[in-house]
Amino acid sequence: MNVADYLLAHAAPEKIALITEQETYTYADVIAAADGMARTLRDLGVQKGDRVGIFADNSLFWVASYIGVLKAGAVALPFYPTLEPEQFAALIALTEPVAFCVTERYLRKYAGQYPEGVALIVESDDVAARHGGRFRVAVHRPGGPVESKPVDDRADLAALMFTSGSTGTPRAVMVSHRNIIANTDSIIAYLELDADERIMDVLPFYYCFGTSLLHTHFRVGGSVVVNNRFAFPKLVLDQMEETGCTGIAGVPSTYQILLRNSNFPERTFPKLRKIQQAGGKLPNVFIEELRRAHPYADYYLMYGQTEATARLSYLPPQLLDTKLGSIGRGMPGVDLQVLDQEGNPVPPGVTGEIVARGDNITLGYWRDLKATAQSFRDGALWTGDLAQVDGDGFIFVVDRAKDFIKPSGHRVGSKQIENHLVELPEVVEAAVIGVPDDVMGEAVMAFIVLRRGADIDVEDVMAHCKRVMAPYMVPREIVVLNALPKNASGKVDKTALKDPEFATRLKPVAART
Repeated sequence: MNVADYLLAHAAPEKIALITEQETYTYADVIAAADGMARTLRDLGVQKGDRVGIFADNSLFWVASYIGVLKAGAVALPFYPTLEPEQFAALIALTEPVAFCVTERYLRKYAGQYPEGVALIVESDDVAARHGGRFRVAVHRPGGPVESKPVDDRADLAALMFTSGSTGTPRAVMVSHRNIIANTDSIIAYLELDADERIMDVLPFYYCFGTSLLHTHFRVGGSVVVNNRFAFPKLVLDQMEETGCTGIAGVPSTYQILLRNSNFPERTFPKLRKIQQAGGKLPNVFIEELRRAHPYADYYLMYGQTEATARLSYLPPQLLDTKLGSIGRGMPGVDLQVLDQEGNPVPPGVTGEIVARGDNITLGYWRDLKATAQSFRDGALWTGDLAQVDGDGFIFVVDRAKDFIKPSGHRVGSKQIENHLVELPEVVEAAVIGVPDDVMGEAVMAFIVLRRGADIDVEDVMAHCKRVMAPYMVPREIVVLNALPKNASGKVDKTALKDPEFATRLKPVAART
């Protein structure tokens, strides 16, 4: 089945599908806009398997572009707006798109970088008129329904999803129609989603977690509320309350900011039933704060990767007390194990690598055989995440292999130190890296963000570290920043923190060596 048909199979035309800050759209609006995009692509000569870029914030235009590209049998390329010009050029050369669905904002930002011969499809006649030149308008183009192109759902690509690119130029993950269908079915099953769901989505659709929220809620005929201004949490919470959201989803920084830099803990949301969190490990202290603040909502801690379409595991809410800190076990349809380098399951308490199998495991990296061979072996995804299992088979992530630090020869996970730092209620976020040290070989350097108006000195933070950490774990330096650098997915960009050029541009609020 073509994913476009799969997503809209249960869509009631009059039902609300998408709510933005400005407008409310029914499924009839979404279908008409997607048909207009598919019709425009067909008239431009776009063929099955051609790549079509999407450059837009969360909006009807993004949704219509995505579904329209799928209807046309083409491959969606959701670009994200933090790309450097060199990265953008490299990804265009890698993926060779024949067209771009692009809003005015990103026409301006990347002006002159869209190759000649690549069609540019914009959201309105006004945008086309203001810019002149080679534009097509699609979203409100009149015409009847457009039939989706048939696909081989296991072999044909639905999308190339870009990794966050924190290690340089992003890779393009090959996601098939079958991958999306399998992953969406699994997520719907364990979350028990239905047509009454209304999710608050502050995650961008170009990020696999954000895309999965669109997939799951459209598939069940629910509603998605989008807000592109999370820098102003109160506006998000107001919209969430006004629209009667039954769910909210976010990465760790989403909840750290909501809990310690907004009035989210004090507010009540009568219809809130599900809180979803993925995209990294939220420290236990925040999980406990979240549950105390909104005990009437079920908290779903999840784990996933772009290479697995979106998600791989979840921890049932009723096990949070007994398995706090665990990512749970593989979700329906996913075999999730912790293996040693020879491919054998590790015994409880021994560290190995998380390895996944299932129909949601993608087809590898586009035009990168070497990287594909490293991560995708015999149909399994080797995630690069190190973990342990307990006696019941529940998985506990230790850290990314690349994020371990070795001060004085001790192997320490950066998350272990970060978790101690956020034990202080004045600390909103923390990130730890290893830096060269003449005595220790590698020393710990910590970056923290404090709650607005926090009454705590960096000396007090250092004293806390000395109380709760082994001597070799205590940071050599603590730097207080107004914000941590984030990648396109909203995760802390540690590569930026390690970059000497970034360090010279830092304007710390305070520092302690």
